[in-house]
Amino acid sequence: MQEQRKLQTLLELIIYLSSGIKYSLVQIMDRFELTERTARRYIKLLREAGFKIPRPIDSLYYIDKKSPYFKELSELVHFSKEEAQILYQAIHSINNENLLKQNLIYKLHSLYDSPEMSKSIIKFQHSTNVHILTKAIQSKQQVELIAYNSANSNKKSNRIIEPFAFTTNYVDVWAYEPVSKTNKLFKISRISSVVTLCTEWQNESNHKQKPGDVFRISNDQKIPIKLLLSTRACELLKEEYPLAEPFIKTTNNNQYLLETEVCGFEGVGRFVLGLCHEIKIIEPVELNHFISNRIKKYLN
Repeated sequence: MQEQRKLQTLLELIIYLSSGIKYSLVQIMDRFELTERTARRYIKLLREAGFKIPRPIDSLYYIDKKSPYFKELSELVHFSKEEAQILYQAIHSINNENLLKQNLIYKLHSLYDSPEMSKSIIKFQHSTNVHILTKAIQSKQQVELIAYNSANSNKKSNRIIEPFAFTTNYVDVWAYEPVSKTNKLFKISRISSVVTLCTEWQNESNHKQKPGDVFRISNDQKIPIKLLLSTRACELLKEEYPLAEPFIKTTNNNQYLLETEVCGFEGVGRFVLGLCHEIKIIEPVELNHFISNRIKKYLN
């Protein structure tokens, strides 16, 4: 296991030093959680393997482009600043809920742990928390969320959790909370900071992602719904909730039928309320009751 970790660290270090950015020894130590002695030993190993790492100028390390296999490496994992800028723009042109975007972000964030990448893909103030959570998931460690702002209680509190997966575009993290013995979604934007604990996961067998619907609501229940949409409502649905598109069928008279399952009425209810004059609820009748009650509550 120790040799496997060492090999993984060396491979990540090759990618890190091939990125076109120069790093100090302290940055390398912090990034890979190494002692100064181990960091110097790993750099020495890479030099012995044929990688040209010049003696540090201004105390900064990098792999020289003249190193053997550098061309192959750079073609696989390196982008120039111009290429990176185009890549950032291309990624942001994809809708936030696109699953391919999620995979791209995950892979790029894993390869390029740089402020530039984090800033472009994830909101800068959240990138550190995402990075810590990613490492905790990989090493199967518990973390403490500092001053987590709960939407339910409207209070800030520290929460000890076992994070195990992210939702699309790193919006939320799935985690098991030992104190409540439940799996929960924690919003990244509501986390002040994250502290990695020395404790490893204690409840891995209980880790379970609850299924989510096209309106981004997660729950174990599945409720079939049918909505008749106008052209405008259909286009807005596809823009705001692109995962709904495969469940839309064209009907006569320029109308569209959404037929899918939801995990609750909160998500679909918000959408229907915003366009209630352009959406007809075919089923279930309970959704009609949900909408009616919300309107009555608002009027009162």
